[in-house]
Amino acid sequence: MRLGVFGGTFDPPHVGHLILAMEAFDQLHLDKILWVIAPNPPHKMGKVITPIEQRIKMVRIAIDGDAMFALSRVDIDRSGPHYVLDTMRILHAEFPGDDLVFIMGGDSLHDLPNWHEPHKFVAECSKIGVMHRPGETIDLTRLIEQLPEIKGKVEFIEAPLLEISSNKIRSLSYQNKPYRYYLPPGVYEQVQRLQLYTSGASSEE
Repeated sequence: MRLGVFGGTFDPPHVGHLILAMEAFDQLHLDKILWVIAPNPPHKMGKVITPIEQRIKMVRIAIDGDAMFALSRVDIDRSGPHYVLDTMRILHAEFPGDDLVFIMGGDSLHDLPNWHEPHKFVAECSKIGVMHRPGETIDLTRLIEQLPEIKGKVEFIEAPLLEISSNKIRSLSYQNKPYRYYLPPGVYEQVQRLQLYTSGASSEE
C-alpha cells in the first residue's frame, strides 16, 4: 500500500485540512491517509494547546469514517518528545513493506534542513508530498545541496489557495467573531459544546 502521513496539531481540524488531505490522496495516488496528531510539538513548547483527548475527538469527527482517512495513534500512545523521524520509524514497523509518503507544506520543506536529524528522516520517506499553492515558488536546488538524499523524492500537490488556518479560527473565536463555516459541522458543535478557544492568546499554526 501507499500510505500518506498527514501530521499536525489539529487545534482545531478545519475544512482546509480536509481539502488538502483529499487533494493529496488523489494526486499522490494514495491508498489511505493517516492523520497523525502531535500531542506536544517541540516547536510549540510553552504555548497553550487544547488537551489531546479533545483534539482526538475533533479529528475523529472531522474524518467521520471516510474510507480514505484513518486516525493514527502513533504519537498519541508514546511519550515525547515527538520527532517525525521516530514517527516514521514506528509507522514502518507497523506497516512493513508499505510506502510511506510524508505530506508537508512548502514552508516546512524549506525548513527541513533544520529538523531533527533531517537526513535520517528523508531516508525513512518513500516520497515527500509537498503542497504547492498558486503563485508559490519552490526551488529545490539549494535543498538538494543540503539534503542530497531528497533528490527524486519530492512530489508536488497542486493545492487550492485557502486562507484558512487553525490559528485564524482560534483568533476569530477569541474575538467573538463568526467562524462556523471554517469547520466541519460536527467539529464546530464540539468546539461550542466544550467552549474551546473562548479566552487566552492565540498561537500560530
